[in-house]
Amino acid sequence: MTQVSNTPHEALEVGQTASYVKHVEERDILLFAAISGDCNPLHLDAEFAAQTMFKERIAHGMFSGALISAAVACELPGPGTIYLGQTIRFALPVKLGDTLTVRLEILEKLPKFRVRIATRVFNQRDELVVDGEAEIIAPRKAQTVTMKEAPKVTLG
Repeated sequence: MTQVSNTPHEALEVGQTASYVKHVEERDILLFAAISGDCNPLHLDAEFAAQTMFKERIAHGMFSGALISAAVACELPGPGTIYLGQTIRFALPVKLGDTLTVRLEILEKLPKFRVRIATRVFNQRDELVVDGEAEIIAPRKAQTVTMKEAPKVTLG
């Protein structure tokens, strides 16, 4: 378990940034397919994927979207944040073995604790793979919470 502090609306500043890093593994793709029900062979079948424009399996697009959600919820503003919306554009495919970095930047503070955040995802070559923007409701007060570890799930 880890202690994580949020940044309340009053302490957020335009231009403030944060990042979140995740290495994409086989296990992630399989679990995402199981949870989402998206079993497109482009993600799960190497032979099928070899015949596509990508020439290999790629991660689900919304896997990157889920990482953006994790960055907003765990990094900036952090625990207590409520997601209102997300625009997302997939610029490049995410491949197994990629290391993704979600970069957040506060764009605008709005009334009623709302905030616009740039949400960009880059691979290990610093290539933009996902570009977007989120609107959230930031926490009203500062707090530190204990974040539980993700459950260990065995594939089988």
